[in-house]
Amino acid sequence: MAIDATERQGAQAALTRGQGAATLVAVALASVMLPLAVTAPAVALTQLAAELDASVGQAQWVQNAYNVTFAAFMLAAGGLADRFGRRRILVIGVVVFMAMAAVIGLSSNIIVIDVARAVQGVGAAGILTSGAAVLADGFRGAARARAFGVLGSSFGFGLALGPLVAGVLVNIASWRAVFLMNVVLGVIVLLLVRAIRESRDPEATSVDWGGVITFSASLFLLSLAFVQGAEAGWLSLSTIGAVVGFVAFLAAFIVVESRVRRPMFDLALFRRPTFVVVVCQPFTITFGFVVLLVYLPPFFQGVGGFGSTEAGALLLPLTLPVLLLPLVAGQIAAKAPLRVMLALSSLLIAGGSLWLMVLEPGQSWTALIAPLALFGIGVGSAFGVMDNAAVSTVEVERAGMASGIFNTMRITGESVAIAGAGSLLTSLSLRSLDLPFATAEQERTLAGEATQGRLDTGLAQLAADEREPALEAISASLTSAMHTTFLGLAVLALAGAVVTFLIVKERELRKTD
Repeated sequence: MAIDATERQGAQAALTRGQGAATLVAVALASVMLPLAVTAPAVALTQLAAELDASVGQAQWVQNAYNVTFAAFMLAAGGLADRFGRRRILVIGVVVFMAMAAVIGLSSNIIVIDVARAVQGVGAAGILTSGAAVLADGFRGAARARAFGVLGSSFGFGLALGPLVAGVLVNIASWRAVFLMNVVLGVIVLLLVRAIRESRDPEATSVDWGGVITFSASLFLLSLAFVQGAEAGWLSLSTIGAVVGFVAFLAAFIVVESRVRRPMFDLALFRRPTFVVVVCQPFTITFGFVVLLVYLPPFFQGVGGFGSTEAGALLLPLTLPVLLLPLVAGQIAAKAPLRVMLALSSLLIAGGSLWLMVLEPGQSWTALIAPLALFGIGVGSAFGVMDNAAVSTVEVERAGMASGIFNTMRITGESVAIAGAGSLLTSLSLRSLDLPFATAEQERTLAGEATQGRLDTGLAQLAADEREPALEAISASLTSAMHTTFLGLAVLALAGAVVTFLIVKERELRKTD
């Protein structure tokens, strides 16, 4: 049913009397759980894998399963939110998310945990797309910029404190507490979410099931291809099969979307260069950030010799700016050119990536404060601003779709980053690793375990007198691999800065103010 002007004005008036603040708190707290589900397991994974005797591949799926389904169902969740109501999908997402957190925290079977993480990713997709659409519907102009600044800070809170909180929980309790804490947060969100006013797209009178199925399947297979490529090899039958399936379902999706009256994925938007560049921002802004969040803690715990709490604390220079800056950036974004802000963010990330090449095993933690902080400032200044820019390129009624497209790119980028970086680090480490006393299989195992911070497991396969030289060799090769990865991230961020500044048109980012 269409929402007339009187209803719209009444809704806006309700927001000004306090509903807006309650809505913002509910969405922000729900959003905190999402980065916690990525950063905290990265710290807990070493203990989890050891306690459950999980293989390298099984342990990797604790992260990969979540990211694959998170990315695959993002756009579907946005379309369903527009059709059935943003508040309703938000509630369903929270319930699914916290239920799976409980399953993971109580299970002792790695396969059950991997499956539960996959289902948890579906819930996370519902939370993220519906939450952003709720804010887009409830706020306008400068108020919207500030609201998305709060949203960015909520992501930053989870990113900043996730590694540290996880390290403390692992030490005083166990890895299970890292997952169970999201059950507690979920209950609080369900108590607050009643304050949110329901909203939907009045033109979305039916569900584009053909688009939902074909797009979700295509993106699932794309994400799976990167995961399988990292595990089984890029020319393996499973990887090639996933790529072929992705292409087939993507072609079917394009055909379906070109024939429906109200597609969940408006292909016409991709004729707008500004929209394309904005929704691709996560590949230059958050791609490198998630690589550091996931692979620096194992480096610190393995090659660096730090404990889980210390490893989490070492990331604070990187993550604290992501907690503190989005609110400030949201205020600036209400007045400053968004393309300049986003381009500058990418430049800072490029500088931080290059500076991180000072990373060495056993060095003082003070040597990493400045490069990590510079990287974090670049990411923190873009959080919230990216989300606002994405939903500001379309009519407010289709904010769920825009949020779905943008966050699909974000989570796809993170999924690709986690799987691809893990494969790259292992491959680069193995290439420069030369142990005369070890077999090729032993070297491969050592490189894989070192990437996950499990040096003791990798070294245990060698004789006692071989472990010290092997430790020195894998430390040097993994550090070199990290340096190469940092260089690649710098090139990616620099390219993103140039493209953003040259392509994005400011007038197209202010349409719904």
